[in-house]
Amino acid sequence: MMLTSTFTLVALSIEQASARIGLQSLLERWQPDAWRHKAPTAREFELACDALRVAFDNCYWRKLDKFVLPALHRAGAAEALLAELDALTLAAIEARADAHAAAAVHDPVAFGVALERCCHLLLERLEREERELFPLARVHVPSEAWFAIANQMLAHDAWQNENRGYPSGKAMAGSVRRQSAAAGRPHFATH
Repeated sequence: MMLTSTFTLVALSIEQASARIGLQSLLERWQPDAWRHKAPTAREFELACDALRVAFDNCYWRKLDKFVLPALHRAGAAEALLAELDALTLAAIEARADAHAAAAVHDPVAFGVALERCCHLLLERLEREERELFPLARVHVPSEAWFAIANQMLAHDAWQNENRGYPSGKAMAGSVRRQSAAAGRPHFATH
């Protein structure tokens, strides 16, 4: 079971690294000083808001949040740390809203400050998860739960790979059509 928890934590670390790279890239591309000499266009604000949304979603919709945090809650472990991490996320949500509000009124300074604050809050959360949460998870999540988490992660990856490239509604419809077609085919025993 130790291998299962190690495998799962390595997979989560890879996801963490990807989220971190996205945030750092966003910070480099949309630095507050970047618009000092030329005001951004409405399209540039729109692109920056889209990039912020993607980076935020990559930090918010992770396997850690879907599979490991519920296991920690069930184990009754790390409640104070989980509350602090949630507070960082809430502050990042507020900063993201501030960035969108600044973009709506075409205020590059306020936008840059809010974007930078949002990214730094999310980076702090990622850092604390790796430094504090992962070691606690390794200790407090039962070994049988790690096996279930690994299976859920693999199933989630398989579902994403199967539905890649479909708009969200079409993926489900395609899956239903495939299942319906399979149900209509005769089944043969192969003994």
